[in-house]
Amino acid sequence: MKQQANLIRAGQVIEHEGNRWTVLKQQIITPGKGGAFIQVEMRNLKTGNKTNERWRTADTVERLQTEEKEYTYSYTDGDNLVLMDPETFEQAMVPTALLGDLEPFLQDNMKVTVDLVEGDPVGIHLPATVVLEIIEADPVVKGQTAASSYKPAKLSNGVKTSVPPFIETGERIVVRTEDATYVERFKG
Repeated sequence: MKQQANLIRAGQVIEHEGNRWTVLKQQIITPGKGGAFIQVEMRNLKTGNKTNERWRTADTVERLQTEEKEYTYSYTDGDNLVLMDPETFEQAMVPTALLGDLEPFLQDNMKVTVDLVEGDPVGIHLPATVVLEIIEADPVVKGQTAASSYKPAKLSNGVKTSVPPFIETGERIVVRTEDATYVERFKG
């Protein structure tokens, strides 16, 4: 399906120079002189290599239709994730590379959504938030105002984040998977 380049969005799968690419980021750039163009960062689905490509906004690209399917994460086997279809209980192998920076947020029995193009996996989406434990947090310094900025902390999956001053080591918090930001204290 052809579409204008200025309609490219992160998460889409496009065909370019005979290869399938998943779009990671896109940005429309308007130079002081000349027409606007779109700069796209994308990953080759076969090799995992990243590249940047530029198109004029009026150019067309071939967008591939993706189908979403829900799976449950079982375990990691080498460079592949082993996922289970919750309806048929069949196992599917999906390359770990499709997760990119989200890999540390993957948890046992987590429901994930896999994007498929003609039956081939091209992307994985995790839930928007996960619950993790703080394993390291700086102590609160007396006299700091409540309006002060967040303090650094380390999560149980090894990712560093920033949390409000009242959060302490050992507490469980809700974290946004896309950028590892603090959402709230876990109530449960």
